[in-house]
Amino acid sequence: MPKAAIIVYAGTEQPSDLGRVVNALEAVREFDREGDDVKLLFDGAGVQWVGELADPAHDYHDLYEAVNEYAQVCDYCVSAYGVDEPVAEAGIERVDDFEGHPSIRTLVAEGYEIITF
Repeated sequence: MPKAAIIVYAGTEQPSDLGRVVNALEAVREFDREGDDVKLLFDGAGVQWVGELADPAHDYHDLYEAVNEYAQVCDYCVSAYGVDEPVAEAGIERVDDFEGHPSIRTLVAEGYEIITF
């Protein structure tokens, strides 16, 4: 069974960023449908998407809702990008395994394929 860690680094400022986050969510949904072990991680500027996608008025809210059970966010980046409140409201787990950030090494050691968007 495949194990995939889908990481969203894309911010919210460029039109192409929306395409990147949607592709990430679609990848998570595909792994989920096949019963694979999948994680969705918002890191760097990608943490800005949590509040955007959690908004029911967002065009891709339903897609986000379909996969957000797999979501986590970088603890450090949530504070650095000032999105503490939207992340708390969304109820997404904050991770800080390595110096305030998620541990990519741990994911690799656990056998996850790292896929970035």
